[in-house]
Amino acid sequence: MKIIILAGGGGMRLFPLSRTCLPKQFLKLEEEKSLLAKTIDRFLDFVEAKDIIIVTNQEYLYHVQNELAECSAQAAHIILEPIGRNTAPAVALAIKYCQEILTCAKNEVLIVAPADHVIKPKDLFIACLKTAATLAKKNKLVTFGIQPDRPETGYGYIEAGAKMETAYRVKSFKEKPVLAVAKKYLEAGNYYWNSGMFAFTIEFMLGEFQQYQPEIRRLLEHPYPVVMENFRKMPNISLDFAIAEKSQAVLVVPLACYWNDIGSWDAMYDVLPKDEYGNALQGDCLTIGCSNSLLMGRDRLIAGIGLDDLLLVETDDVIVVAKKGESQKVKNIVEELKKRGRKEADEHTTMYRSWGSTTLLGEGPSYRMKKIRLIPGGRLSLQMHYHRSEHWIVLAGTAKVTMGDQVIMVHENESVFIPQTMKHRLENPGKIPLEIIEVQNGSYVGEDDIVRFDE
Repeated sequence: MKIIILAGGGGMRLFPLSRTCLPKQFLKLEEEKSLLAKTIDRFLDFVEAKDIIIVTNQEYLYHVQNELAECSAQAAHIILEPIGRNTAPAVALAIKYCQEILTCAKNEVLIVAPADHVIKPKDLFIACLKTAATLAKKNKLVTFGIQPDRPETGYGYIEAGAKMETAYRVKSFKEKPVLAVAKKYLEAGNYYWNSGMFAFTIEFMLGEFQQYQPEIRRLLEHPYPVVMENFRKMPNISLDFAIAEKSQAVLVVPLACYWNDIGSWDAMYDVLPKDEYGNALQGDCLTIGCSNSLLMGRDRLIAGIGLDDLLLVETDDVIVVAKKGESQKVKNIVEELKKRGRKEADEHTTMYRSWGSTTLLGEGPSYRMKKIRLIPGGRLSLQMHYHRSEHWIVLAGTAKVTMGDQVIMVHENESVFIPQTMKHRLENPGKIPLEIIEVQNGSYVGEDDIVRFDE
């Protein structure tokens, strides 16, 4: 059995925490582990790390590697999509990887799961996985349904038909409904929320691709490197639309445990612990007369007075305030920011790289100030700038600095000045993270004023 975790999405509904540079699967929302790390942990109670395949895009490689290290699951496989093409092409690429690289048999069961869901407890989840795997071996496409407890308009639905062993035949898939329709689904009793998880054998899914998505199936006839090269030719379509809604062999297994896809701040409120007044509070929060509200702070005190059914999320550059029940519209804010060319739609003030991270502390017409953190052994490219000088002040660790033909060591509470057009490099030769403050000055301090001589 192989587990395929889809971790390439860049969802916007948890803005301002989730952005293009750091989507929600990498956020640490409840505890010290990210949603992706928790997903990996769930499956490590069912399979070994070498049986897990994570499909993501090239921009998130180092995030995924860090999460695997966090879970001691470095033996897991990572597939980097050349371009985002939705879940059907991602699953097809993973199937080809399993066939050619992992030499899986045609009757191998694959379980597909998103990287950003909350599911507990694990023992009940694993019991459902075992049921689904058994049914998948009978040439079935098995999906997992969540028993609804409210008329939710943010999820798709699965209409269950006749019972088959421990599952139900799927009569139809329904798109996200309006409230009146969602109420009818809840009253009917045979509708489940669509979890987006599937189980099937390689042979079965290849047959379904052949019947319903022959364009994808033809591409899979080529060797794996050729499939990667031609990945952008695959249609941009979800596995639900491509296969599940067309297949005549779909079963739904009720997922008899807690599930939440954290698709909105309303959903996040449901997950978090509450105080005696129904408030979910994170960070430095002070409330007087508040009830049933979410207050999430990061860098400053949040004081709430007389708030009821309110959602407030703060980062160091954005504050989002919404009524409960309206948080699905956060995506509209992000779309508007993108239209206006605002960097907040895509970037945090802290950006993560293979060597560490940078945090923007302040900027103006002729200056920019950053905090740079390099992991042990991390180093920047050899580079120079035409329009700015840089001043580095070491806060922690020891910096190895290349300036032209000179190499110097800069220690805590020491600094070094890099003139314009001087070739330079920053490295961390030590065993603890290196932290510096970088002050840029010049007529132009844009990120594109970098000439790199190596990577």
